[in-house]
Amino acid sequence: MSNEQLNPFPWGRLWTISIFGVLVAMGLVIMPFWVGPPHGERMPDLVRFLGHFHPVILHLPIGVFALILVYELAAFVGRWRVADLEKSTFPLFFGAASAVVAVVAGFLLYQGEVQFKGSALVERHLWSGIAFAVAAIGTWICKEWTFACGINAIFYRLLLFGSVGVMGFASHQGASVTHGEEYLTEYAPAPIRQLLGHKEKPTAKSEAVIAPVKSSQDQQLYADVVAPILERRCVQCHKEGKSKGKFRMDSYELLLRGGKEGAGIVPGNALESNIFVRVTLPKSDEEHMPPEGKPGLEEHEIAIIKWWLDQGADRTKSVGESAVPENIRAAIALLPTTASAAASKSPENARSEVIDDGLRLQVTKISKAFPGAITFESQQSDKLAFTAASLRANFKDADLKTLEAVGNHLTALDLAGTQVSDLGVAQMASGKNLKMIRLSETRVTDACIDTLLAMPELESVNLYGTKVTDGGVLKLSGLSRLKRLYLWKTEVSDGAIQTLQKSLPGCEIIRGVSP
Repeated sequence: MSNEQLNPFPWGRLWTISIFGVLVAMGLVIMPFWVGPPHGERMPDLVRFLGHFHPVILHLPIGVFALILVYELAAFVGRWRVADLEKSTFPLFFGAASAVVAVVAGFLLYQGEVQFKGSALVERHLWSGIAFAVAAIGTWICKEWTFACGINAIFYRLLLFGSVGVMGFASHQGASVTHGEEYLTEYAPAPIRQLLGHKEKPTAKSEAVIAPVKSSQDQQLYADVVAPILERRCVQCHKEGKSKGKFRMDSYELLLRGGKEGAGIVPGNALESNIFVRVTLPKSDEEHMPPEGKPGLEEHEIAIIKWWLDQGADRTKSVGESAVPENIRAAIALLPTTASAAASKSPENARSEVIDDGLRLQVTKISKAFPGAITFESQQSDKLAFTAASLRANFKDADLKTLEAVGNHLTALDLAGTQVSDLGVAQMASGKNLKMIRLSETRVTDACIDTLLAMPELESVNLYGTKVTDGGVLKLSGLSRLKRLYLWKTEVSDGAIQTLQKSLPGCEIIRGVSP
C-alpha cells in the first residue's frame, strides 16, 4: 500500500477551512451595513455589557501576531527554526479567531454608545479592525495551503507582514479614539512631528502656573466663564482630532459653525441652541450630552450657559460690563478659578528677584502634592493663588497644612466643594494677604468667621451653601475692604443682610435671588 493511500491529501479539510474562513470574513464586512449606525441606549443591556469586553479581548490577537512575526523574522534570517512550530497552523488559527471575537465585541461596543455615531475616527477604527480580522483569516488559510502543498512560504509571509501592518494601524486608531489623535506623537521629537504634519510640540505642562488672577468683574463672559465650562465637560470629545458628530467646541467660531446637526449656538435663543438643548434632555434620552459615563453639567453651569445664550452669546464683554443678575453672579462664583495655560511656567524656571529660592522650593513641593493647584500671580510677583477645584471631596483639613509655609504669600484661596471645616480654615490664619477666599459647599460654620476677621485684606468671601447664620455673618462688618460676599443658600436672614449692608455700603452681597 502506497504512502498516498495511507495519508491521503487533505483536500476536504483545506476546502472546509477555506470556505468557512471566507464566510466569516464576508460576515464581518457585511455586519456594519446590515445593522447600521449606533443605536445607543436602545440596544439591550447584554449587548452593551459584552461590548465593554472589547478593550480586554483585543490584546489577544495583538500578542499572538506579534509573537508569530518575531518567530518568522528569526526563521527568515536563519538563526532560529523549529520544524514543528514552523508547520503548525494553530497559533494563526487562534490569532485569527481572537481577532474575530475582538471585532464582534468592538462592534457591540460601537452599537451601544450613541456618541460614536458620525465619528470619522471611530469609523476608521471599526473598518481597520475588520480589515485586520479579514487579513488574519486570509493569513491562516494561506498557511494551511502552503504547508499542505509544500509550496514556498513567501506569499504566506507577505500576508503575515501585511496583517501586522493593518493591525498596527487599527491599534493606533483605537488609541486615538480613547486618547486623541496625537496620543502617540504628542511627545515625539520635532523632526518626527513635522514629518507627520503635526503642529509644533506644545509647551510642557507646568507644575505651577504663573498667571494673573482676574477679579470677577474683569472676567470675560466667554473666555473666562463659558469656555472653561465647555472645556471641562464637552471639549474632550469635540476637539481637533476627535470631533464627534463633526462638531468642535474648542473655539467660539466652531461653536457657531456647529456640526452635522446644525449650529451649536444661536445667539439670543438658548432653546434653539444645540449645546443647551442637548445638556437639558432627560438622561434616559440617547441624545443627551454628555453621554452616559461622562460627568454632566451641574445646575449652576447650565444656568450660566442659558443666560449667556439668551443675552446674545457675546464673546467680548466682561462680567463688569454686563447686567448680570444675582443668581448668575452666584453661579459664576461656584466655578473653579482658572489661570491662563498660555502663560504657564514651572517654579524652577520662574527666575525673578522677587521670588526667592526658598519660596520656589515650597511651591514646587506643594505642586507635587497637588499638581496644577498652586499659581503665581505673575512672573514678577511672589503672591500666590491656590485652588482645590480638581480635588473637591478628596481635600481635607489636614491637607491645608501643606499651605502653612506659604500662607503669607497667598492672595486667593479656593476651597469650594472640599471637606474643609472650621478647624482647617483656622490653619490659614497666617493668610494676612488673602484677598479672595471661597468656602462654598464646605463644612464651615460661624466658627470660621473669627479666622476671616484676621485677614484684613479680604475683598471677596464666598460662603454659598454653608451653615453660617446671622450671628456669624454680622461679624464680617469688621472687614472694611470687603467688596463681594456670597450668601446664596445659607441660613442668613434678609434682616441680617440689610444690617450688614448698612455697615458695608461698598460691598455687593449676592443672595442668588431668582430673576
